[in-house]
Amino acid sequence: MYDRLKGFRDFYPEEMTARREVLDAVEDTAARYGFREVGTPALERVQMYVDKSGEEIVDELYTFEDKGGRDVALTPELTPTVARMVVARGQELSKPIKWVSTRPFWRYEQVQQGRFREFYQTNVDVFGSSEPDADAEVLAFAADALTNLGLSAGEFEFRVSHRDILGGLLESMGEGVDVRDAIRAVDKSAKVERNEYYDLLHDAGLSYDQAREFDDLLSSGDLDALVDFAGTERVEAAVENLRAVLAATEDFGVREHCTLSLETARGLDYYTGVVFECFDTTGEVSRAVFGGGRYDDLIESFGGQPTPAVGVALGDATLQLLCERAGVWPAEELSTDYYVLTVGDTREVAARIARDLRSRGHVVETDLSDRGFGSQLSYADGINARTVVIVGEQDLENDEVTLKEMESGEQTTAPVDEFPGERDAPTYDDFA
Repeated sequence: MYDRLKGFRDFYPEEMTARREVLDAVEDTAARYGFREVGTPALERVQMYVDKSGEEIVDELYTFEDKGGRDVALTPELTPTVARMVVARGQELSKPIKWVSTRPFWRYEQVQQGRFREFYQTNVDVFGSSEPDADAEVLAFAADALTNLGLSAGEFEFRVSHRDILGGLLESMGEGVDVRDAIRAVDKSAKVERNEYYDLLHDAGLSYDQAREFDDLLSSGDLDALVDFAGTERVEAAVENLRAVLAATEDFGVREHCTLSLETARGLDYYTGVVFECFDTTGEVSRAVFGGGRYDDLIESFGGQPTPAVGVALGDATLQLLCERAGVWPAEELSTDYYVLTVGDTREVAARIARDLRSRGHVVETDLSDRGFGSQLSYADGINARTVVIVGEQDLENDEVTLKEMESGEQTTAPVDEFPGERDAPTYDDFA
């Protein structure tokens, strides 16, 4: 007997039914916005992640040397891959490029609530537009995906910030500040005690007085005060851009979901502009459900032409936690439209009926195990069959089949030559 690896999950049919419903809803939302599906490989060169995130990222990857002597890794995220793809064919692609992809990823990290070593994400990205409309559309897609799953406006919020505001403020506090480490400290601020947060900022080069002042500035949410304090074009431009994005979200119908939260930083270094994270407003889901933002420099850093980009990634585990908390996670149960039950030597007619029903788009099962009447009926009940079509030798002698409605237990007969006939979805009521 083999045990499942820690951080990996099995999904049985009932679970996959719910997951498929959620996935389809998210992808259908993306399709309505004009995002086109792409497929991407499970393996990439390790160096691609090292160049983007530094040598320390290797500890979080599943890496190995392949038979060609190449150092490769199971992909831990999608953004570097789609950046590589844009660089490869950037001149041929019409811009803006709008892509969507749902697939598994792998990270060797501590397993905890909503975080696994194999996880699934739907990634949505826009390449080639620096306009606030692009940021607003990504936020609007994310909001529509959640509301299409059944969440109400008051059950989630997007905490919106801007990386250049954070970076510009920190730069204005002195040359000795390690901006990268300080922003990482901001990203951890909600997860640690205040004194520990100030220690992290101090380790990044701020004095404790500066750390408290910086914290107060971010907490105030006063954008004009931030511009006055920094006194730099970088912060002024960032505030102007943030306000423009928030104004665009008003026209895109998503402003009600957006909360200014300058403590939102996003830990990944490649973010350059507006960033955001989605949270459960009740606090029952204690971590960010998903996040995204603008990464305007990544394509160029991969050898391509300067190409602005913005995106969001919806992870399956935390999205499920939010949906379960809100009571909108789909029922984890099987659903079958028809079960064609055979009694005696009736396979030819039963198979014809099953084919006809399937051709109309229905989920249809038949007996594959030579079981008796009672066992077949129990199986039909176990797969939540709505209607059982009984094709028995005695029925066929009378040129009919029997229809049994499983919920009520009522049954009637129908002429075999008229079933399913011209009906798209024949039921008990059609023949009773």
